[in-house]
Amino acid sequence: MPVIRRVLVAVDGSAHSRKAVEMAVEICVRHGSHLTVLHVIQQPSYVLAAAGIPPTALRDYYSEARREAERVVGEAVGMAEKAGVRVDSEILENAPSVVQAITEYAEANGFDLIVVGTRGLSGFKKLLLGSVAGGVVSHAHCPVLVVR
Repeated sequence: MPVIRRVLVAVDGSAHSRKAVEMAVEICVRHGSHLTVLHVIQQPSYVLAAAGIPPTALRDYYSEARREAERVVGEAVGMAEKAGVRVDSEILENAPSVVQAITEYAEANGFDLIVVGTRGLSGFKKLLLGSVAGGVVSHAHCPVLVVR
């Protein structure tokens, strides 16, 4: 069985990502692993940029996205710390692709396992954006655990 020293959990604030954090924390407790909590703030779509959105609106978007990211990541870090897991966190901003940001971050930082929730979005938004979990499974360099 491979050694799991470093675990990356990607969070988006959904109930599914909370379950992913719970699973990642449990894995880290059992294996004595280090956990990193990652949140990715995606660039607004080119459609919004092409619509002539004023710079103040984009600044407000990133400001609100950063506040929400800090809340979500802080909650996940708190769960890990409560369980006695060594944990750190990262918020990546202005990513063109959430999947690419997660998989490249995991590879560049030598993670042994990526944990993601099954879905953060549903319905029409999921149809437009595709499945982050599916993309991570397809493109990751290491094993991926998808939590439902």
